[in-house]
Amino acid sequence: MSLISHVRKRIVLNRIFPIINLLNDNNSTSTSTEPFIHSNLKLSDQIKSDNNNQQNVEKYSHPAPLRSLKNKSSTNIHSSEFIDYKRVHVKGGKGGDGMICFLQLWSNPQAGPSGGDGGNGGHVIFEASKNTKSLNQIKSKYTGEQGENGMHKDMTGKNAPHMTISVPIGTLVKDAQTDQIVADLYCDKMKFLAAKGGSGGKGNHYFLSNKNRHPYVAEVGAQGEDNQWILEMKIIAHAGLVGFPNAGKSTLLSALSRARPKVASYPFTTLKPSVGIVQYEDMEQLSIADLPGIISEAHCNKGLGLNFLKHIERCVCLFFVIDMSIDEPFEQLKILMKEIDLYKSELLQKPITIIANKIDSDDDSATKLKIFLQHLNTNNLFHLKVIPVSGKYGTNLTELLIHFRELYDSQNLDQNNNFE
Repeated sequence: MSLISHVRKRIVLNRIFPIINLLNDNNSTSTSTEPFIHSNLKLSDQIKSDNNNQQNVEKYSHPAPLRSLKNKSSTNIHSSEFIDYKRVHVKGGKGGDGMICFLQLWSNPQAGPSGGDGGNGGHVIFEASKNTKSLNQIKSKYTGEQGENGMHKDMTGKNAPHMTISVPIGTLVKDAQTDQIVADLYCDKMKFLAAKGGSGGKGNHYFLSNKNRHPYVAEVGAQGEDNQWILEMKIIAHAGLVGFPNAGKSTLLSALSRARPKVASYPFTTLKPSVGIVQYEDMEQLSIADLPGIISEAHCNKGLGLNFLKHIERCVCLFFVIDMSIDEPFEQLKILMKEIDLYKSELLQKPITIIANKIDSDDDSATKLKIFLQHLNTNNLFHLKVIPVSGKYGTNLTELLIHFRELYDSQNLDQNNNFE
């Protein structure tokens, strides 16, 4: 590391540590001040080596986040577009044709018909999979395999294997004509028969009768079902980054995961959601979505408007990213909550965390954060957890990901209790 880079990093850290200490004075729980490093080391190992304090290790009761040692590509390639809505045309496989054939033996040259039946065509099946995170890999058209034709000596053709298409858990299947929901694939391995394969045709042995001892007729295999479905993800991510344009959401997502959303200094850089994956030491994978920016009167369809608010509905919890470099950061929070409340008030019942981003911006960040916390108390929002971070320098992101896992585990516990 060059001397200039080292000095710049120390200046930024000297700005950030007082801000985190300020937040610790306002909360009973302590906050990790270590920058979030690209490493496969467990968080507990990092704390042992840094603080040598077993009490600090025990406070993290949830699995620690892991980071890959592999660097991101240096090429200017952004993440592929996240697709959460897809229209799919599926057709079941055609059944095999029956065969016209007559058995000829040396002792009986006209032993009768012996044409076998055709095999059944393959079904097309949608299956929910925990390993599939989006609809990016889903094609627009699928056709099942054709069954094998019948053979001589009354041999039936082989049935075609079924085609299984993996979709994310929580995918809704809708009828493309009526827009009615016909299936909700809400758990792993849950299946939906999208198109049934055609039945195999009968061979000429099936048409043998006392009146017709030599039938020269056989059935053609039936066509498979031809359907059109709409696949829509009910949940696009476990957490959604909500904020104004240029609040640093894309930079934050890039720092938290291996996603490469487009980052630029102009507003509305993000037009469609980008999703990154965070992996923990117990191999649990959680997704974070970078949502398009919101502006005042978005509920009236201004800016990206209703399209943006639709994405919020499909996130389990919300992370409000507040830009601490502006003069009145609390005004951003008020507008965000107002727009969501006017669109659909029950969305504010989701777990909400405030991410105070860009705390490295200037020397006044500590003062702004202190005033921000005072406004929260004044407006009866003291229950909202505030985590100061720097997406640009990767500071305090470990604390954010630990809190993210706590939210996820608590949501799963509540769902299990409700189910019981």
